[in-house]
Amino acid sequence: MSEPSKQPELVRGLSSWDAVLLAVGGVVGTGIFLTSADLAKALPSQGWILGVWVAGGLLTLAGALTYAEMGAMYPRAGGLYQFLKEAYGPFWAFLYGWTAFTVIMTGGIAAIAAGFGEYLGSFLPFFGSSHVLVSVPLGSFTWTLAGNQLAAVLAILFLTVVNVLGLRQGAGLQNLLTVAKVGSLVVFVVAGFWVKPVAAANLPAAGAPTGLLTAFGVGMVAVLWTYDGWYGLTFTAGEMRKPERSLPIGLVVGTLIVAALYVGLQLVYFRALSLAEMAASPRVGEAAAGALFGPTGARLLSAVVLLCSFGCLSATILYSARIYLPMAQDGVFFRAVGAVHPRYRTPHVSLWAQSLWALLLAVSGTFTQLYTYVVFASVLFQMATGGALFRLRALYPQLPRPYRVWGYPWVPALFILASLLLVANTLLERPVESLIGLGLVALGVPAYFAWRRKAGA
Repeated sequence: MSEPSKQPELVRGLSSWDAVLLAVGGVVGTGIFLTSADLAKALPSQGWILGVWVAGGLLTLAGALTYAEMGAMYPRAGGLYQFLKEAYGPFWAFLYGWTAFTVIMTGGIAAIAAGFGEYLGSFLPFFGSSHVLVSVPLGSFTWTLAGNQLAAVLAILFLTVVNVLGLRQGAGLQNLLTVAKVGSLVVFVVAGFWVKPVAAANLPAAGAPTGLLTAFGVGMVAVLWTYDGWYGLTFTAGEMRKPERSLPIGLVVGTLIVAALYVGLQLVYFRALSLAEMAASPRVGEAAAGALFGPTGARLLSAVVLLCSFGCLSATILYSARIYLPMAQDGVFFRAVGAVHPRYRTPHVSLWAQSLWALLLAVSGTFTQLYTYVVFASVLFQMATGGALFRLRALYPQLPRPYRVWGYPWVPALFILASLLLVANTLLERPVESLIGLGLVALGVPAYFAWRRKAGA
């Protein structure tokens, strides 16, 4: 009697170097080139702006240290899905995975891809958002396909194909893009300090007006979203050669690199623009490059932003698809999504399912509104995952922990506090959208029980 054929599994092919680059690549997109305009409107001096970037980096580092312990404990594909399942049970883990697939990750992919298309349109007008390719009347509504949406579609399809063809191909392209964009940003920072400043420094953080705490909190929310994506590395733990070592290194070193880049870029902005000029410049990075290096410099930085958005898209497509694989294998998602390609050893069905849904969101133009709705729920899941560390230590004190978070319990408590700040701010600023977002999460409840019944559980 022949033995049943063994199902193909993911390849453990990611090194610590890959982990660091994936952590950096998943964070550095377009945010750092845009966010400082909002900070300049909210905060009274460059010192306070710099302070909020440093504080955001420290809080992100607290999250990275917290997730590193759980990732080393459970070195499997899925990251947050696995942590929530072990701490709170499969129902809450499913709700996270459901929300990630329907909006959080796929909506993020659509948004990043559309941003890539927008910047590509500044170099190739065919791909501009003002270039309408197709216009179809549908009753009282007219659906249009613009150039930036076509660019988004092509970018998503290309990167999905690369990632389907193998972990080494996907990680190799991701590494190349990350090295290129980090190198470009380092050159910009060094050159920014080399040339003569054109704006007077205003670093002192004294003399703050009443309401500074509120303004600092608003600024912190913007900064923490610019750091968002750092946790994506945890989704790939099932493909690391030595996850107990590579995951903590990737999370911590990657976060430190991102924080150093962000602070360095911010200091260059200060040398180029006054506080009023920063507040009046929606694209602060390009405005700063133009002030320091002229129109050619601004154009070159636009190319760097294009590279950063494409690299961030590559990282997000790679790591997000690893969430849905274990969901399907646990019997709470479409069974086919749990397949691993017999030749390429990649979650090919998960990659295509994710990307096709992201494509629909991108061409429909609804991803921005959907993503706004789900922000509140997303932050709640982040906070719950931080709390999972305390619960896992209480439930399973005997389990091996190859890495223990430094500064326990204060470091993870600080991360939970930061998440709570985001939750409170989102609820206060957008109460209607927050409640709608919870409604979208709630739609996963009947889906969960339907899949459980189908699986015979």
